[in-house]
Amino acid sequence: MNEATASRKPRVSKEHTLALLRDMLRVRRFEERCVELYTQEKIRGFLHVCIGQEGVAAGVLFNVAEDEAVVAAYRDHGHALLKGLSMDRVMAEMYGKAAGCALGRGGSMHLFDAQTRFFGGNAIVGGGIPLAVGLALADKMQGRNRATLCFFGEGAASEGVFYESMNLAALWQLPVVFICENNYYAMGTPLAVEHAQPEIFRKAEAIGVPSERVDGMSVVQVEAATRDALEAARTGKGPRLIECETYRFRAHSMFDPQLYRDRTEVEEWKRKDPIDRLSNWMAQTNLISQDELDVMEAAIAEEVEQAVQFAEAADWESTETLFDHLSLPLPEPLPPPPSPTAEAGEISMREAFQQGLEEALAQDERVFLMGEDIGRYGGCYAVTRDLFEQFGAGRVIDTPLAENGFTGAGLGAALGGMRPVVEIMTINFSLLAIDQIVNTAAALLHMSGGQFNVPVVIRMATGAGRQVAAQHSHSLENWYTHVPGLRVLAPATVEDARYMLWAALQDPNPVVIVEHVMLYNHKAELTPQPQGVDIEKAAIRRPGRDITLITYGGSLYKTLAASEQLAADGIEAEVIDLRVLRPLDTDTLIKSVSRTRRAVMVDEGWKTGSLAGELMAILNEQAFWELDAPPARVCSAEVPVPYARHMEQAVLPSVDAIVAAAKRTLGEAP
Repeated sequence: MNEATASRKPRVSKEHTLALLRDMLRVRRFEERCVELYTQEKIRGFLHVCIGQEGVAAGVLFNVAEDEAVVAAYRDHGHALLKGLSMDRVMAEMYGKAAGCALGRGGSMHLFDAQTRFFGGNAIVGGGIPLAVGLALADKMQGRNRATLCFFGEGAASEGVFYESMNLAALWQLPVVFICENNYYAMGTPLAVEHAQPEIFRKAEAIGVPSERVDGMSVVQVEAATRDALEAARTGKGPRLIECETYRFRAHSMFDPQLYRDRTEVEEWKRKDPIDRLSNWMAQTNLISQDELDVMEAAIAEEVEQAVQFAEAADWESTETLFDHLSLPLPEPLPPPPSPTAEAGEISMREAFQQGLEEALAQDERVFLMGEDIGRYGGCYAVTRDLFEQFGAGRVIDTPLAENGFTGAGLGAALGGMRPVVEIMTINFSLLAIDQIVNTAAALLHMSGGQFNVPVVIRMATGAGRQVAAQHSHSLENWYTHVPGLRVLAPATVEDARYMLWAALQDPNPVVIVEHVMLYNHKAELTPQPQGVDIEKAAIRRPGRDITLITYGGSLYKTLAASEQLAADGIEAEVIDLRVLRPLDTDTLIKSVSRTRRAVMVDEGWKTGSLAGELMAILNEQAFWELDAPPARVCSAEVPVPYARHMEQAVLPSVDAIVAAAKRTLGEAP
């Protein structure tokens, strides 16, 4: 404990202590009732109660302003109630009812409320920490003098995203206060087994975040420490971390038999009960009488029972609304690009991407770029070259090598009102950020009952052909097309490269843009698109009558070349560029195949589990009777991509393989 903490003397009034006691009792009585309801099977799933830890929630949230954001973990009931969510709506959410704070879609671990800026619990350990960093980043970028609060347990301090997020917060001096609720057990693993350094606050301190440890069983100490931390954050002094030593008296969750700890240990901690500790002191100092305590308890009991009755009487959400809040609609009409290229001219894909980024930065002050080496270095593929000099370090932000952390920060910034464009250098690096992309960006709107959308654009390079061997040659975009809630785009023409970004930034939902590395040097005449490009429709790149060739991204030009070879043999192939990989434009596919009656899918991904396989399933389900032959597919060989050029080329789809597949489908010898 540092000097400042040791010399801090709490000064409390009767009103102050009554408020703290009431807050703790509201949380305790609510959760005790939830435990009863769980045993009655009224509440299901995982139920994590914070009984014993109420001093942390009450002390921390006592001085939080109404417009300050709070991000919590899965043990979030107390944080939600004390941030201002009504007990009725929280209880209804526990039941899974439509009157719940997330329409019953989140449940115990995922409480949300946009009105109070409660950005939810999070079932992913440490998953909310980078969101808080991003929310604080948005506030700093917009000149707001307010703090963001982030709760997590000591188990999260083992996660890489904890270190990534602490570093970002310290590096950028963000107004965020981190609260570690150290209850000494991450599920059932004791602190000594988890951490070589058991004092969590020292981990953050070593990174550069001023930190301290306080007695979390003393609500007064927690409140005093948080007041100072909030003041520092609000006045531009950067982040703070408070480690609160606390304890949960009950199991990790209602499924937990608690075989990992001794009953005497629990009883020892119960003697430090934060509610008893405060109420006994108040009674000794005549700050509360037994009658006052009885009145308080009666009022809370009435509130709890009213919440139960509200939840019991509430309706279940109709299954007819199952697909509501999956994504928000695009604006209609979609705003056109503000500064489309005036004249046609030859341009590379790299230059087209750069022009799109430059336009977005110039026209929308909410837009900023963040990613590895995108600023001073100019980008791994030189797409962001010169943008740093033009727009500065505040708009083109070089990040540490911390994909999960800075991607999560981008999501948080989007939640905070900004329009971030996050660049992940290669799609294989995105695997380090897939938690934030899939568990948060894609799910948050639906999980929060439509309250929180995430308008972020995530760019990443994909594909093989550069002789960089297996780890940098993946085509994993199909992994993201699997996930509801995402839009996945694959620009393959200079027009799409130039104009897709502006359209994506108008989308209120998360958009992933995959850019094939072998197309950056591709040059073509740019045809100006004053109305922009359609990010909902596939494009017919070559009309034909005999067979449909379906592809996207880096395989487009191979497929077009194959169509020319087929034309020389009298076969007119129609070439469809999917360009929107999710949601798929199935109408264009079905109409084309209904005309040509045959189809070949060309996909650089591996055949097993490929997007090409999904397309074949769609055609069989929706156009089976229109087909005169089974659909075929041309994919990469199912091996990691080798380094040697001749071996690499042997793996990838080729023009000859596409021609051969088309002729086989037409019943001709290849």
